[in-house]
Amino acid sequence: MNLKIRLAAMNFLEFAVWGAYLTCMGNYLGIAGLGDKISWFYAIQGIVSIFMPTLMGIVADKYIQPQRLLGLCHLLAGGFMLSCWWLGMDAGFGQELPNKALFIALYTISVAFFMPTIALTNTVAFSILKTNGLDTVKDFPPIRVLGTVGFIVTMWFVNCAFIDETGFGFTLGESAHKFQYTYMQFFVSGILSIVLFLYCFTLPECKIVKKEGNVSLAETLGLNAFKLFKRGQMALFFIFSALLGMCLQVTNGFAGPFLTSFKGQAEFSDTFAANNATLLTSISQISEALCILLIPFFLKRFGIKIVMLMSLMAWVFRFGFFGIGNPAMPGVIFFILSCIVYGVAFDFFNVSGGIFVDQECDPKIKASAQGLFMMMTNGVGATVGTLAAGEIVNKFCSWQEFIVGDQKQSFLVGDWQACWFIFAGFALVVGITFAFVFKPEKKAVEHIAH
Repeated sequence: MNLKIRLAAMNFLEFAVWGAYLTCMGNYLGIAGLGDKISWFYAIQGIVSIFMPTLMGIVADKYIQPQRLLGLCHLLAGGFMLSCWWLGMDAGFGQELPNKALFIALYTISVAFFMPTIALTNTVAFSILKTNGLDTVKDFPPIRVLGTVGFIVTMWFVNCAFIDETGFGFTLGESAHKFQYTYMQFFVSGILSIVLFLYCFTLPECKIVKKEGNVSLAETLGLNAFKLFKRGQMALFFIFSALLGMCLQVTNGFAGPFLTSFKGQAEFSDTFAANNATLLTSISQISEALCILLIPFFLKRFGIKIVMLMSLMAWVFRFGFFGIGNPAMPGVIFFILSCIVYGVAFDFFNVSGGIFVDQECDPKIKASAQGLFMMMTNGVGATVGTLAAGEIVNKFCSWQEFIVGDQKQSFLVGDWQACWFIFAGFALVVGITFAFVFKPEKKAVEHIAH
């Protein structure tokens, strides 16, 4: 099989594992009696991202070939995710979990082994491409895009698939339970992780390259990148990276419960958006895949600062459109627009920020600097932002039971508009401040743009 196709399949499975539950987990947590802990479930991903990718990176550099370590991590992540599914299945459809602490513990361990696999997947792809004389700049982007496709496919699957006492299918009956509202989303994720575990051991080897000379502990742990904080503009960049990171997981955690909450209102209960939250929000991932292709044009035309500012302003619209929309026409158009601008909000800072770090840093610390960038956005920023968002949502909204058809369902209802406008206001303040205080060197911008 073509090598690039094999790596694309690896990326497809990698992000399919994540897409099975990331955007719809909140709905099940509310039903399972963990609705007030939604923010913690997403914050856990940020917390483990602070240290687990670094630890697994050290193991991959020194002890276990990356493709094998990738497989072993997925074996553990998948096993513990299937344990979460088992606890949910044991409790039953629409029932609270009897042992919530155990469920949280199993989920935490699963995520702890999954988050490093995102970086390991890149490591494996780059290593195999280089070993076979392929151009990473040219050949990697199409491979990575298949990861987003995998994420979207499993989002669609858990949105449309259902299970009831007669089995599994795609045609809803009166007693059917969609995967996006049940523990079955964890089953899909766990099974895909096991499949990827097996697949990883069919990939070409990625030989461990031993570094010559003495390597300090600080360099091994990537701590030498922290000296970048001594440079004013780099310090500001990393601070704004953390502030933007505070926005990253907000809609992943709460867009699903927000859209589904409209099922509790008679005038919106039968609308497509209220009943297919996961499918609707998949537009965000489609936009993300397309916006990656636009970044070179925007960088050349406007420069690094403006592209980053576009991202920050896009978060204002991402949250604001949710605040003013509703599932019926024409309000649903604002939901669709929110999903479309997500591509700009997510990609334009993450990708252009990575380019900025690459251009600004000494070659000796580029890898560590990229790790620091990811730690500030997906680690520190995402953790603080998700927990703060959870406090805001819990203040303005609460889980309440409704009768929909012949089933009792729980929805997170309340003053959602206030929540979204608070999030939008935060993004607006960060964006305006960034525009005034962040001033990258012109020569760096010119170099990146050309």
